[in-house]
Amino acid sequence: QVQLVESGGGLVQAGGSLRVSCAASGRSFSFYVMSWFRQAPGKEREFVAGIRWSGGSTSYADSVKGRFTLSRINAGNTGYLYLQMNSLKPEDTAVYYCAAGPRFTTTPSDYSNWGQGTQVTVSS
Repeated sequence: QVQLVESGGGLVQAGGSLRVSCAASGRSFSFYVMSWFRQAPGKEREFVAGIRWSGGSTSYADSVKGRFTLSRINAGNTGYLYLQMNSLKPEDTAVYYCAAGPRFTTTPSDYSNWGQGTQVTVSS
């Protein structure tokens, strides 16, 4: 089991930047894929970006390519996943969730470990 805790959400104006973080702990998290999803009110949860922890390869949703960047670091028994969000748009407003799973997929139900979410609000 992997424990995930997000932080760093907030309110920002359109065109601004924000970084959200996810702290991952638990046995063997380094063998996992970790991804960010988001869910806006009244909409389904959607894939934003994902990283294969051991190799570092990344994948992004078309809607965020060129604006969002994933990175990760290991710090002892805890791994930190960062999502740097630039050129934010009002349509990026959502609760952002960190998720971990055994293989890369953009389907939320394929992930067995989730954080509690962090709110990102972009004002126009």
